[in-house]
Amino acid sequence: MKPPTESAVTEEPSVDADLNELEMPIWSVISFEKREVSGFIYEEAFRRLDELEKKRIAGLCIVTDTAASNVPAEK
Repeated sequence: MKPPTESAVTEEPSVDADLNELEMPIWSVISFEKREVSGFIYEEAFRRLDELEKKRIAGLCIVTDTAASNVPAEK
């Protein structure tokens, strides 16, 4: 039996690393118009997105704060 090649032995990102990122306050909610909120953990951002949807604010999505920095905070 041949040993696995280097390309066959790849490390998968750990689930804990992904969960930790979701718990970091690096998430924003943006709309078509502006950056609605920033600096939230993902769960908080999701709740805020839900609240804003109920107010019929269009074009909502959750992105990292880094991505949201390209969207104005005020219109």
